[in-house]
Amino acid sequence: MKFLHEYRQRPGIERIAREIVRITTRHWTIMEVCGGQTHAIVKYGLQQFLPSQIRLVHGPGCPVCVTPLDIIDQAIAIAARPDVIFCTFGDMLRVPGSEGDLLGVRARGGDVRMVYSPLHALDIARRNPNRKVVFFAVGFETTAPANAMAAFLAHEQGLNNFFLLVSQFLVPPAIAAISSAADTRIDGYLAAGHVCAVTGFESYQQLADTFRVPIVVTGFEPLDILQGILMCVRQLERDKYQVQNQYARAVEPAGNPHAQHMLQQVFEVSSQTWRGVGNIPASGLRLRAAYSVLNAAPLFDEKRSCPDDTRGCISGEIMLGKRTPPDCPHFGESCQPQHPLGAPMVSSEGACAAYYRYRAQVITSDATDRATHEH
Repeated sequence: MKFLHEYRQRPGIERIAREIVRITTRHWTIMEVCGGQTHAIVKYGLQQFLPSQIRLVHGPGCPVCVTPLDIIDQAIAIAARPDVIFCTFGDMLRVPGSEGDLLGVRARGGDVRMVYSPLHALDIARRNPNRKVVFFAVGFETTAPANAMAAFLAHEQGLNNFFLLVSQFLVPPAIAAISSAADTRIDGYLAAGHVCAVTGFESYQQLADTFRVPIVVTGFEPLDILQGILMCVRQLERDKYQVQNQYARAVEPAGNPHAQHMLQQVFEVSSQTWRGVGNIPASGLRLRAAYSVLNAAPLFDEKRSCPDDTRGCISGEIMLGKRTPPDCPHFGESCQPQHPLGAPMVSSEGACAAYYRYRAQVITSDATDRATHEH
């Protein structure tokens, strides 16, 4: 299969890994921003191919994990209304709020439906003109254009029963927040290829210059990630801080202008609270005034809960690269996919879910690391 099989071939992976070993002379900490990259790293045991000086840490790029608790609570309250059809991606169904989750609402008779796109939710609204249909618009720059398209079409077609509960995030402000923290230990970043396919990466150069960190736009297959690490380490070893594009087969420097136009037509930049992290200025999106009639939040005027209840979940520290899932005392014990304390254990891009699902590979990787140190 073109663009997939060849990026999983062990000879190529081992060749890149040998080059990383050859050029590495110091300790470097590299953050993969996207949860999809985290899953690939853990699934394929990529850490075991790297020298002990290279440490990979996980970033905040899981859209489900960073959705704040008060928005989850609001979604649950709205979904419980008898006049509402609540539409969401499957990942959001089991994300715990203060008291329960959306799956629990459905079990109690709420009309909560899993959809695969916002246009699917829009179609449900057309077919149910006497019900209010609310779509849970979550995610990063990758989902924002499609959510914007749904809002645009609803507005153009005069649908008065379609609404969006918006929880959208922007990646570059999060990188800036992590890099500017006093206790940051991140030497370089693997930027999310699919995000940059929409936004491009020209704006990332300012981040690289300001914080003196290399940023490599990277794909999601094993060879992609190791090539991204190699490009990052080369820069670090040469004291360079540039933006490079490993994912050139999918990402153009300026991104997708059509998607950007749709996004900017419907949304505007706003401050955003990241679950477990806190508020980051200019890191979110909200509906522009022309589309405010589609905003589900003020329409339903549900009481919001206190966003401070983490129930011992250390997701914020994990998403900032300060700790890993096995560092959490609840991991695999009181926090499991069937009974999660936080979103990272149930999201398909969550770091805890990756470590739990592929724990055999993690154990192999840890054992390899120990063997390397012993020699």
